[in-house]
Amino acid sequence: MKRLHIPILTAVALVVSLIESMIPLPILMPGAKLGLSNIVILTCLIVFGFRDSLVIGILKSFLLMLITGAVISFFYSLAGAVSSLVVMYLVNKYLRKYFSLIGVSLFGAFTHNLSQVLVCAIMLNNLRILVYLPILVFLSIFTGVFVGLTSNYLTNALSKQKNYLFNNRR
Repeated sequence: MKRLHIPILTAVALVVSLIESMIPLPILMPGAKLGLSNIVILTCLIVFGFRDSLVIGILKSFLLMLITGAVISFFYSLAGAVSSLVVMYLVNKYLRKYFSLIGVSLFGAFTHNLSQVLVCAIMLNNLRILVYLPILVFLSIFTGVFVGLTSNYLTNALSKQKNYLFNNRR
């Protein structure tokens, strides 16, 4: 099977992330985003596996930095993408019988926020930034549920397409 899905899904995740950065949020939280591009990453994790999802997450973070010029944001984005993907992979692989895709997404959302705040605290050499963590964790409940529901819908819809991409859930 050719790996044409990697550049296509990277482009989709990148466009979603760029559009998302233009959406004003009603909260005054620096750098807060909904995490909608994680729908692509989580769906890819289920459909194509860890490796392809990791490549897409890293490429999305790197290309977003090149397009926006936000070099510092690259480190936050990369830390969030890689750490949350590792956790989502592990939860999906070893705890699947206990957690649905929504639960997997919630673990990913929490890990994403935790790793970004920790990277920020390290880069600023200031632990006071951790004061944002409870707010981000609370908000990640809503975004994690939305990402999980949407990814669940997409994976189910794709699985009905003549078993086009699925043999079984990875």
